[in-house]
Parts: sequence; C-alpha cells; structure tokens
Amino acid sequence: MSFEEIVRASGHENVRAEHASTFEVTTDDWLTPAGDCILGIEADRAPADFDPAFVAACREREATITARFEAGDRAETVEGSGHPDLSFESDRSLVGRTSDYVDDRTVLVDADRAAGDLDRALVSALSEGESLELRLVVE
Repeated sequence: MSFEEIVRASGHENVRAEHASTFEVTTDDWLTPAGDCILGIEADRAPADFDPAFVAACREREATITARFEAGDRAETVEGSGHPDLSFESDRSLVGRTSDYVDDRTVLVDADRAAGDLDRALVSALSEGESLELRLVVE
C-alpha cells in the first residue's frame, strides 16, 4: 500500500540548489543566498500537516520514499528510505537527507541525491520563479 502527500511551493531568485547532502522546501516567504539546499519557498504545507497514515508508513525502516519535484516541464525524482525516528513535527520546512540524521524536519533519509545533484534546468526554472510541486510517495 502506498500513501502520497503533495506540497506546492514557489521558486525564488536565490534558489541555487548546491547542497551536497540535503534538499529542503520551506513555508518561509524569503530565501537568502545562504539557503543552498532550498528548492522552494512559501510551501502550502509542512510535515506537521501530513496524514497520520503517511507518517506511520514513513516510520517503517524498509519503506521507500520517493520525492518527485516538478517545475514547468522539468521533473526530477529522488529516492530515499523511511526511519523509525521520523517525527514529522515541523510546521516550517521539510528536508530530505543523504545521511541517516533525523530531526523534526526530516521526511526521508538515505536519499540517492541531494539538491546539488538535481538537474540544472530544473534548478534554473525554480530560480526564475517557476512554481514547484513536490509529490512524496511512500511504499
């Protein structure tokens, strides 16, 4: 059985997506150049808003979590894993990590890619202000 959550956000001129170990989408309405893992701002949802069934499925160690980023005609998929310590308590931002570190923002661990690995055409679209749709699916 799979569960899905969709988060919509906005691109921003400071989207650089250069971070080597994480990606992030935030509800904040601003972004400085230092936010090099952030792909979208003004997200309409945060982990605290996710369905309890989705959260429970993500807490299974054997869960596969897929994050699909779409902006305009560009799309990129990152695959990661669940973890028993995922809390989904953040009401501000969500983070995917290539490591197994978990905090209240973490939505997946052991990601096969981070912000810096994403297609530059997708990143360029986001830096030009294109809207972002993030589809998280857990199986």
